[in-house]
Amino acid sequence: MSDPYASRAAVHEDVADGFGSVRVLPLDPAADAAVLHRWVSGERALFWGMNGLTEQQVAEIYAHMDTLDTHHAYLVVKDGEPAALLQTYEPEADRVGDCYPVEPGDIGIHLLVAPAGPEGARSGWTGALLTVVVGFVLLGPDRRRVVVDPDVANEKAVARFLRQGFTAGPEVVLPEIDLPDVYLPEKKAQLAFLTREAAFGDR
Repeated sequence: MSDPYASRAAVHEDVADGFGSVRVLPLDPAADAAVLHRWVSGERALFWGMNGLTEQQVAEIYAHMDTLDTHHAYLVVKDGEPAALLQTYEPEADRVGDCYPVEPGDIGIHLLVAPAGPEGARSGWTGALLTVVVGFVLLGPDRRRVVVDPDVANEKAVARFLRQGFTAGPEVVLPEIDLPDVYLPEKKAQLAFLTREAAFGDR
């Protein structure tokens, strides 16, 4: 089967033993809107905060993000199939930066993994994908630590990050943001951190 994403330039590529080929592509808000809308509309994506939005609204949100220097979105593709939506951000330019002492080299991520296909749950699949994502975001020489801020009620996500080696930080309340281009409700979040040393040792 041909890879519909083969012509798109990747910012990161990795072939993980026993897992497959993973490519991280800059998100195309228009071309990827249908896939993203299908993912964010599902009940499992409730904590992503886009339930009820139209495909056009989802495209507009990511088109706006594409204009920012501090927040970026990527489509993660595994073996030619869309596998996850990754967002990265500079914590000092995000509301999470008001809730903990940001350190030089911090980078924040949000990760929405695609729903399982007809084959059902995939043992070790999310962990392998997250390993590739962490490798990508910590590649820069100035990157020292990843921060995540899942909703405290999203117990599966919190547990997933802790199994991945993240260290739990404090529970915080992310303030509401109400701007013309973006609205985010107040959120009680569990911060967690993963340093470059914890992820890769001395590399």
